[in-house]
Amino acid sequence: MDQPGTSKAITKFLLHLHPPRINAQAIKYTRTFGLGGIAALLFVLLFITGMLLRFIYVPSEKGAYDSIIYLQEQVLFGELLRNMHYWSGMLLVIVSFLHVIRVFYSQSIYFERRKNWIYGLVLMFLVIMSNFTGYLLPWDQLAYWAVTIMTNMLSYIPVIGETLASLVRGGTEVNEGTLLRFYHFHTGLLPLLMVFVMSIHFWLVRKAKGVTVADASKKEMVKTNPELVYKEIVVALGLILLLIVFSMAVDAPLLDKANPLVSPNPSKAPWYFMGFQELLLHMHPGFGIFIVPVLVTAFLVYIPFIKDTNVNTGVWFNSAVGKKITIWSAIYAIVFTMLIIVGTEYVLNFQQWMQDLPVLITTGLLPIVIYVAPTYGFLLLIKNKLKAGKIEMIMALVTILLTGYLVMTFVGSLLRGEGMHLFA
Repeated sequence: MDQPGTSKAITKFLLHLHPPRINAQAIKYTRTFGLGGIAALLFVLLFITGMLLRFIYVPSEKGAYDSIIYLQEQVLFGELLRNMHYWSGMLLVIVSFLHVIRVFYSQSIYFERRKNWIYGLVLMFLVIMSNFTGYLLPWDQLAYWAVTIMTNMLSYIPVIGETLASLVRGGTEVNEGTLLRFYHFHTGLLPLLMVFVMSIHFWLVRKAKGVTVADASKKEMVKTNPELVYKEIVVALGLILLLIVFSMAVDAPLLDKANPLVSPNPSKAPWYFMGFQELLLHMHPGFGIFIVPVLVTAFLVYIPFIKDTNVNTGVWFNSAVGKKITIWSAIYAIVFTMLIIVGTEYVLNFQQWMQDLPVLITTGLLPIVIYVAPTYGFLLLIKNKLKAGKIEMIMALVTILLTGYLVMTFVGSLLRGEGMHLFA
């Protein structure tokens, strides 16, 4: 007797997330790859596993590491629980990044969707901050020194850097106060902010009539339930199964207990911040930590508001020319970034060659010129050769920035050894 009512309630709940009917093009897996839904599911998994971990975890300098050891060795399925939480967090960073990239390259950030692009960038920031605050909680050598490096980077921000770093740490160095701050941010404030921003994000997607499609004139509408809902259920079950299997096979990293007196060599930031640490090896900290990130962020925020653009909403890379330009821009960024990294390591040492010049010139302005001048020449070349429009040139520049950062992340994470020397 209750079954019809229960089924009706579930259907009503699902229709809060989706309209009753949806364009058949929008539910093709290759349209979105389910990245938004996967990110939402990972957030739910992180919330559930995180709540269970709170029953064991002790947020103190003396108890944090021991509680992790107790969880892994004494609690039934404790190690699996921690592994699932850890790998879900890492995967959420990757999926959120891919989701942002998908939205950008499918031209889904313009007109009525520009506000949602901003909220998407805010969500990406919150995801990274949530991972970063959780990174310290095991209180092992890996976590302690990674957070030490990142908070030290904050001190390079002009004027407010030292104050900001001390505020984040709760003192001059990473200590129990830092652990408590990160714990409350990770388990309290950041999840609440993410729920709030996600709610607005989903509502704006509904307000914009769902996912963008390549040909809006084709309006073959199908029922959301079961056409879309069943696909989402299959993807969700598959993702959960893969996470369980992976978590059973691969343990979350845990080194010795944090020791402020013993620094590992090399000491590295979390992998998603390794691009910044790599950048600091080639550029003045004021430029690498403040000026460049602020300019790139401002550019990303401004993109949807650029006028006089010929946008093909929902079309991947906007056009065939855009696709070709994106491929060539990625190749250029990979080759050029590697040349800069290897050249800086073995050949280009401007600070040594030009000792009489100020450091801001030798490690700040000069590297900027070396990075920007060839890139400007490349963009000018492809614009003239391929007759690219404004949208295609925007995609080219974004591709170069993203690919360059990914290359630096790869090099910093996997190719830097003792003393942060290349190929050591």
